[in-house]
Amino acid sequence: MRLTLASTGVAALSLMAPIAHAASADDYVSYTIKGIESMNSAWYDVPTGVWNAAWWNSANTLTTYADFASLRLDEANKLNIGGYMRNTFTNAQKTSVKTSKVYQANGLVKSTDKLGGVSARGFANFLNEYYDDEGWWALALIRSYDVTREQEYLDSAVRIFEDMQTGQGTPCNGGIYWKKDRKYVSAISNELYLSVAASLANRIPSNPQYLEIANKQWTWFKNSGLINKNNLVNDGLNDECKNNGQPTWSYNQGVILGGLVELNKATGDAALLDTAASIAKAAIKALSSDKGVLVETTGCEKDSALCGVDGKQFKGIFLRNLRYLHQARADDEFRSFIVRNADSIWGNNRNGDNKFGVAWTGPYTEATGPSQSSALDALVAAVAVA
Repeated sequence: MRLTLASTGVAALSLMAPIAHAASADDYVSYTIKGIESMNSAWYDVPTGVWNAAWWNSANTLTTYADFASLRLDEANKLNIGGYMRNTFTNAQKTSVKTSKVYQANGLVKSTDKLGGVSARGFANFLNEYYDDEGWWALALIRSYDVTREQEYLDSAVRIFEDMQTGQGTPCNGGIYWKKDRKYVSAISNELYLSVAASLANRIPSNPQYLEIANKQWTWFKNSGLINKNNLVNDGLNDECKNNGQPTWSYNQGVILGGLVELNKATGDAALLDTAASIAKAAIKALSSDKGVLVETTGCEKDSALCGVDGKQFKGIFLRNLRYLHQARADDEFRSFIVRNADSIWGNNRNGDNKFGVAWTGPYTEATGPSQSSALDALVAAVAVA
């Protein structure tokens, strides 16, 4: 299936003066193509439509591919990105998946996904026990819709969001739960809830409920205590509905940026971008190595096993959403950071098969589907801003 890129109404990127770095936009396109080819050959499973048997991570890979297609359609068609989108949409939602998640001592969630064959799922339409997983798939399908205008992708995202709404009713006067056991109020599930609502508001403006939900969710989120005094987002709220002081994972600093960019598009409220920029700058300051390359808050890259399946995905999500923010409000600090990370990945974190490990600073350690997908986010972001 070939993609047909439709107009998405996204404002054009305001390019700034070039910064000193070795690679050009065409170089980053070449890097991305090689990385996608390795991603698909090493980890894509056609019968399940999933990369590396990793459920929510695969939604992020799909988002990354859609973003690349929105930037370089011809190259995306040569890679058959549209075919991967269609196969994943068709097969992933039919695949039997059992997901379990356990919080570890370092504050990182360890996810285990057990995939069966193509069979009836316990949940339909990309739904499972976790509201954050659902949010990732909703965003992936929205981005896939943006570049194909396949209505069923958007319709599926709408159904996912309907299920996410059943997570309401927390004791914290708003927001949604992380899981359907209704015990924990996490930052990530609530950031995704905001981002999906605002994204749907921009794509289905005829339905006012999406903007109403997005506005209500942001009002709650900014007053919930999840954003700490350093302008960083912690992992969640404790039983007393207070900031639990758990790690400020890079992806939690990223998803909120994308949500605020979408809400700004829907409302025109410039203050939303002010807040997003403050969070982004705080994250860059807090999560950079001495060479200005993104590192995880716990430094788990020093032993890639400590990052687990989940943590290996996180950094790319921050870069992806930082790029969205840069598109909405150009800032040379953001552009420089994106390019610096892409350059470091290619120069210090790659093997001979164009696979990327978890440590963007290097040295290369054995890659996985999530580490490859995460690095691709940085390369795609560099394509957009170089």
